[in-house]
Amino acid sequence: MRIKSGDKVRVITGKDKGKEGTVLRTLPKEDRVVVEGVNIHKRHQKPTQMSTGGIEEFEAPIHVSNVMLIDPSTGEPTRVGYRFEDGKKVRYSKKSNEVIN
Repeated sequence: MRIKSGDKVRVITGKDKGKEGTVLRTLPKEDRVVVEGVNIHKRHQKPTQMSTGGIEEFEAPIHVSNVMLIDPSTGEPTRVGYRFEDGKKVRYSKKSNEVIN
């Protein structure tokens, strides 16, 4: 998976198209990511001795193909590639050809 936790991404398809947020966590086995403020779902919780209950909102996972990494230098969405520099594998932006992280 070419997207990591902490990356800034833009949603390119779906009901949240155009929204931007940071990746909170990745689920590589399912090819999904959880993005802050995107794909909000609601869960109704019954009150228990521990909690008061109510309606809880949370971010549900979204498929990784529905998001694009935002290039830190230009602020535009870009595809991600890999290459070796100084014996290390690094990610780079295909649009600006600059190393990411």
